[in-house]
Amino acid sequence: MDRFGTYVNPVIGQLLQRLEMDKRFVRGEGCFLWDEEGRRYVDFLAAYGALPFGFNPPEVWEAIRSVERAQAPSFAQPSSLDAAGELAQRLIELAPPGFRTVTFTNSGTEAIQAAIRACRLATGRARVLTCQGGYHGRAPLGAPPGWSPAGSALETNQVPYGDLEALEAALRANPEAYACFVVEPIQGEGGIVEPPAGYLAEAQRLCREHGVLMVVDEIQTGLGRTGRLFACEEAGITPDVLTLAKALGGGLMPIGAVLLTEAAACPAYFATQASTFAGGTLACRAGLATLDLLTRNDQELVREVARKGARLKAQLEALRERYPRALAAVRGRGFMLGLELTPTRASHPQSLVGILGEQGLLASLVASYLLNVEGIRVATTLNRANVLRVEPPLTLSEELSDQLVAALDRVLSLVDRGDTAGLVAHLAGVELPEGPRPVVQAVPAAPRVQPSGSPEEGRFAFLVHPLTLINYRDYDPSFAVFDEEALGRLARRWSDIMEPMVVGETRIESATGAVAYGEFVAVPRTTEELLTMPREQAQAEVRRAVELARDRGARIVGLGAYTAVVTMGGLGLTDLGVAITTGNSYTVISAQEAIGLAAERLGVPLNQAAVAVVGATGSIGRALALLLAAEAKQLILVGNQAHPQASLRRLKRVAEAAVEAGHQPEFELTVDVDAALAAADVVVTATSSTLELVRPENVKAGAIVCDMSRPPNVAARMQAERPDVLVIDGGVVEVPGRPYMGFNFGFERGLAYACMSETMMLALEQHYEHTSLGSELPLATLEMMRNLAAKHGFRLAWLRSFDRPLSEADWQRVQKARAEALGLHPRAAGGGGPRQGARG
Repeated sequence: MDRFGTYVNPVIGQLLQRLEMDKRFVRGEGCFLWDEEGRRYVDFLAAYGALPFGFNPPEVWEAIRSVERAQAPSFAQPSSLDAAGELAQRLIELAPPGFRTVTFTNSGTEAIQAAIRACRLATGRARVLTCQGGYHGRAPLGAPPGWSPAGSALETNQVPYGDLEALEAALRANPEAYACFVVEPIQGEGGIVEPPAGYLAEAQRLCREHGVLMVVDEIQTGLGRTGRLFACEEAGITPDVLTLAKALGGGLMPIGAVLLTEAAACPAYFATQASTFAGGTLACRAGLATLDLLTRNDQELVREVARKGARLKAQLEALRERYPRALAAVRGRGFMLGLELTPTRASHPQSLVGILGEQGLLASLVASYLLNVEGIRVATTLNRANVLRVEPPLTLSEELSDQLVAALDRVLSLVDRGDTAGLVAHLAGVELPEGPRPVVQAVPAAPRVQPSGSPEEGRFAFLVHPLTLINYRDYDPSFAVFDEEALGRLARRWSDIMEPMVVGETRIESATGAVAYGEFVAVPRTTEELLTMPREQAQAEVRRAVELARDRGARIVGLGAYTAVVTMGGLGLTDLGVAITTGNSYTVISAQEAIGLAAERLGVPLNQAAVAVVGATGSIGRALALLLAAEAKQLILVGNQAHPQASLRRLKRVAEAAVEAGHQPEFELTVDVDAALAAADVVVTATSSTLELVRPENVKAGAIVCDMSRPPNVAARMQAERPDVLVIDGGVVEVPGRPYMGFNFGFERGLAYACMSETMMLALEQHYEHTSLGSELPLATLEMMRNLAAKHGFRLAWLRSFDRPLSEADWQRVQKARAEALGLHPRAAGGGGPRQGARG
């Protein structure tokens, strides 16, 4: 049982579990941690800088034990707190000159709140100015409304970090408004970002010019982390307020401190500032021991941090030059360094590495790899998810530093060449063999396109998802080393933490000259996941994908595969402010054409054939049954065996609709799939079932099977065991101009599913209305899509079987086997009709 994930933080607990980072550490010493299985890890995180000497520093423990031996009181307010006074004096002696008093708090968040409160009381102003990307604690900045001297709630504004012109403009735009400007010398959670040289000094000048107090937040940078005792020493300034926390407790006690100059302190602040636990004896004695260690031998430890940090940064810069497609930048100084990972779909067009980079998940996966494979502990920054932080204990040795560089060399090599499988094999539970694996190309397969912004350009998006686990190999060829079981373990780990993502872009140009730009948005769920999760959850995930497409400019969104099934044929998405189509109408038209071509080629006259439609009560099956009723001698409508009575009633309504349209083939209504297939010359499957309904043992000799279902309803063994049966894939279309879709859908360039093609055609027409929704497709809509295909130049691709084009040799094999199975002369088994070149 994971008590942390159950009782403390279920969200973080689940994320850690998904990334295999939910280690239970049972021992810590210096730079090392040991888990419950006895494995040792090197810690390069140091609790985000709160462990200056690593785990369990003996000198800090001795200071704490001295309190126990002396039986000194821990909390004795109100009184003169001796340890607090001693620590305050020591801090003022060590800090840049000009500070007069110190307020103690229990955390960095409280320190920032106290600092802002002091500034507001000292200035009589309400607003606070901060920097974009800055982080100043978990709680909202400042005090609650009742504490404001101006009688108003806290108002916070932001300016770009490092931008003096923006700072000056903000101060000039709101004279007499800001109490203080809160800034970090190096942004920590913002991605380990340093400002330009001279920024802090000039920012202080601007603040003083406008009567604004300057608060320098050294909660993460302070006490040696940057190679100086205080980072603001590098800038040569004494701010009006300086905040400390994290390292001040020596890694054993929580404590924060606010150093105030005369300008920031006023009687009203001291009269009302209070905390039950702040300034406690244990925390202050730990703080004093921390300062002793940092200043020992003329700050030898701090000077070593500057030297070792510069050495480590140079090594990391060498990695950046070696792996430019993996590592964009190395930032920071001392032992506060950040590695910005750079992969995108442009740099890694055939690898999930690029998609994960754009999703902000890549750095977390790299951290997971380093922890589980290399035994090295790092983490990402809060506000820049693509940045890995390297913040080891200040006591780190060069030997351990080199161990980090070697481990980063190995993982960045995987990222640089797009070897996603190598990066996530530990999450899939697979130990990969030694040797090279697939490498992505340095340039995309075709230039990525962008929307033109012209109102004459149509805009669409289409939702896709992996039909089965094996389809993850279409997203990333490196996954070929994983079997279905390994892919399942991997999907269960990351499906919950991945968001819908853009995986490809294309521009379609019609035969008329009309143009449409479109994006393909992936829902990271397999068919099985979408069908087995609660319907509300499945719909919510599809809705997020539609919202992403809408927010990126799509005017119509097509639903691929089971994104339509779980949203009631798109009816559950009509409130999102964008047109929706399932693409089912053109899917039906293309299937009808494919069946006609196959029957013509094999010499099967439909007006003498029995045609079975499996799934005839669904949207596609129903519409296709209505069209085939005009051609077939007999129509066998097959419903769901799990709900026989309801299915038969719905099948009867389909037959009645066909009769009303003027078609009167012989009808048979059944829920017995095997019996229907045994009697049918032509079989169409159009179900939402994931079962193999069409098998070698239940199909009539010489039959034609058109499989519209995805995942397919036809067993893969049909190819080997029933060569007399022609299996064709329904709904594959040649797009005009055969453009690159920006993504591998398993087709040759320029081919797409019919449902995608319908979305494209509607965008070319700028027909931004809900289309093909629900279970009953109007015949008028079917004819509209047939006409649009002819107008814009979309046409059925040559017939395909089991995801590949049928060659002339394939036709000959089918015809020979079919003749033998039916006892026909080879010439009577077919052979007429169009050849492969007729459809491109």
